Amino acid sequence: MSNRPLMIDLAFYAVAALFAGATALWTTLEPHSQWGAIAFGGYLPAAICAAVLLTQPGAVWRGRALVAAGTAVAVTAMPLAFMAVDRANGVTGRAQEEVLVVESSGARLLDTGSPYLHADAIAALPEPLLGYNPYQPGMAVFGLPAAAFGEHWWTDARIWFLLAAAACAAAAVDLLRRRPGGLGAGKGPLLRAFQAMFVFPVCALTFATGGDDMPVVALIVLALAYAHRDRPFAAGLAVGAAAALKLFAWPAAVVIGFLILHQAAQGTRGGLRRYLGGFAIPVAVTMVPVLLLDARGFFDNVIAFGLGHGVVTSPARSPLPGFLIAEHVPGGGLIAPALLGLAALVIAALLWTRPPATAASAALWCAAGLSTAFLLMPSTRFGYLLYPVVLLGWWLPLRDAVAGAPTLFAGVANEAVDELEHETGPGPSMAVEWWR
Repeated sequence: MSNRPLMIDLAFYAVAALFAGATALWTTLEPHSQWGAIAFGGYLPAAICAAVLLTQPGAVWRGRALVAAGTAVAVTAMPLAFMAVDRANGVTGRAQEEVLVVESSGARLLDTGSPYLHADAIAALPEPLLGYNPYQPGMAVFGLPAAAFGEHWWTDARIWFLLAAAACAAAAVDLLRRRPGGLGAGKGPLLRAFQAMFVFPVCALTFATGGDDMPVVALIVLALAYAHRDRPFAAGLAVGAAAALKLFAWPAAVVIGFLILHQAAQGTRGGLRRYLGGFAIPVAVTMVPVLLLDARGFFDNVIAFGLGHGVVTSPARSPLPGFLIAEHVPGGGLIAPALLGLAALVIAALLWTRPPATAASAALWCAAGLSTAFLLMPSTRFGYLLYPVVLLGWWLPLRDAVAGAPTLFAGVANEAVDELEHETGPGPSMAVEWWR
């Protein structure tokens, strides 16, 4: 049996340990420093365990899985719990601003029916930045436990972000492992997907310090798994729930819509209608009441602040191309959005001419499209790159589930088989095999 998977594990944990140690020593953000100090003590033993497993003969998948699970607890759950307990006990510097924003929006939703403040009220605050809620109305749901029961470690919004993401990942694994009449994804690709979501340093750091992006990307993954199992209504519900949390999910919803449209063209009647119906339910339930009650608050927070027209500017200012163009190129404030719009049109044209035929290819489209958006957005963060990382990690079991299913082309018109084989390959993907 090849030692390549263990060698990849060893390199992964070793580099992650270096990242965590560097974060602990040199970051200027206190929550990040706390995470790095704890996570270093999780990644380094994991690297040592992987090195020990390399010396063991025979199958070692169970050992790899135990190391991955233990590492996820050490670098994600433990730092999160430590900081949540400290914060509940009054220690400052144990959460990023987005946690405070989500919990405040939950309290406002409970009190007024709207999670937003108007721009004039925000301008009067001692810290105006914390008054802005740039998320979709549904994100305030994660702030309701703190609003309803007070500040405890278990009402910290990050706890609920983690639980929601874990539930979505477990459901996606169940969908990809079981396929009636055929084989599902193998254990190796599923382990890689788990590592991408719960062990990869940027994701573990996000879970522990902020966390709001993780349920969004987890719901996108769940939507892809439902689309793989040809359940368009459930796929629409999942990605609609993600879109009710954050605008980043809307491009993924478009990609999955093209996938559903392609499946419908191959004989799944009414699939697109069911997908759109599922998508509309969570979006309408969360957005319509708020828009009817407080359309101005939604505009001031989500639209104006997102476009850089708030009373303060967004702190998302990582030196990626879009930010550099907007800041340092004459007319960059117009050039960067124009490039972003041009990229969106090009991607839409490519999707129209060659839509994804499988959920695996849709995951690649989502990763590529969101990466392009994050690189070209005038206000962006390196941390947003967790979206393509997670999607690429889940591409492995999605691709493996397609390649391992002998009933893949059952019921498909003969003239469509050649196109699908070009998209999926006739057998197991070498890219998947390499990472097992």
